[in-house]
Amino acid sequence: MDGELFPRAPARIAPGAVHHPDWLDAEAQRALLDACREWARPPAGLRTVRIPGGGTMSARQVCLGRHWYPYGYAPTAVDGDGAPVKPFPDRLGDLARRAVADTLGAHEVPEAPYDIALVNFYGPGARMGMHRDADEHADAPVVSVSLGDTCVFRFGNPGTRTRPYTDVTLRSGDLFVFGGPSRYAYHGVPRVYEGTAPAGSGLTGRLNITLRVSGL
Repeated sequence: MDGELFPRAPARIAPGAVHHPDWLDAEAQRALLDACREWARPPAGLRTVRIPGGGTMSARQVCLGRHWYPYGYAPTAVDGDGAPVKPFPDRLGDLARRAVADTLGAHEVPEAPYDIALVNFYGPGARMGMHRDADEHADAPVVSVSLGDTCVFRFGNPGTRTRPYTDVTLRSGDLFVFGGPSRYAYHGVPRVYEGTAPAGSGLTGRLNITLRVSGL
């Protein structure tokens, strides 16, 4: 944040889980935001995710590489317009590997390539319940990059949706990586602070880009 008295330092939130504030500079954030706008266009664009039981997620989503739906992956937008999923860009794979090296160390960078991106858009009132990223066939670290509005990111434990958990403030440009003992920890977004995106970003709301190794 501009004018911050004390820069925020990287912090280990749990074993294998690291928050790296201000990982992306303003230029890199703008480039990712421009790319997200293109990815969100149809076909296989931004859609509302329907969950078993008839409800919907308040955060909308677009996928790259493979299409996630509750609870699996497909090559087409099976719960959207049915179009083939947009390809996973090499630059996101490079970004994911660099993110893991910068947080967990080069020895934790997986041999298998990152090949899936889930881009979640949080508009007014959107949030995300506690859940685990458990539909992949690989246990490589999950890489999460935030753009736009600040949020409360609740990072829990692998055994239960309830306590113990830690609430972390994620701002635009922040990185969060979790792997190892924390790879299957429950996590969610109970709150987004509307109107807190960086001035001049042109973004109303929050974008979260989550990068994963499918193992498929």
